[in-house]
Amino acid sequence: MISREDEGRRRKTDDIDGWMCIVSRARSDYGFDPLKLGEKPENLARYREAELMHARWSMLGVAGAVAVEATGYGTWVDAQPTTWDGTAKYLGNETHAPLFAVIGVNALLMAYVEARRGAASAEERLYPGGQFDPAGLSKGKDFETLKRKELANGRVAMLAFLGIMAQNQANPGAGPVATLASHIADPWHVNVATNAAAIPWL
Repeated sequence: MISREDEGRRRKTDDIDGWMCIVSRARSDYGFDPLKLGEKPENLARYREAELMHARWSMLGVAGAVAVEATGYGTWVDAQPTTWDGTAKYLGNETHAPLFAVIGVNALLMAYVEARRGAASAEERLYPGGQFDPAGLSKGKDFETLKRKELANGRVAMLAFLGIMAQNQANPGAGPVATLASHIADPWHVNVATNAAAIPWL
């Protein structure tokens, strides 16, 4: 149910994106907004979309970083070239693709995809459905519940990837699986308190 406050805010704006975002806020807002990012509906719509996109990329990134290392194909750090003449790796195999080629291809692909996504309606930009929903989850009665779960898991994934980057600074070259295994094997001596580089960028 939408509160009187949200109903009042709806009447103050003709922006359909703002109204859609207020509805979204009613299902995923837990009242934690120390930076007051959600005070303006027109800004909240843009932040909501950006958060969901980052959440989905983070879930893919964390799953990929863990899966590749767990299956013995190297780490996420080894996969990326570190010099302009270096080559990228895919599942532990050299692709012979130099760094500038990887960046160029990704830039072109993302530009095309984002242009197509930007031309869609506000709701379709968030939940396109169709071929992007082969399991038909958007047609179920629990779709609203799945939206909340997706956002919640995405927020955890964003924090998780920040942790993956932090552990790489604390243990250069080691992936998340190896680092976790080291901590489990000796939790009293392998932890944030015993590694001066465990807190990133300090």
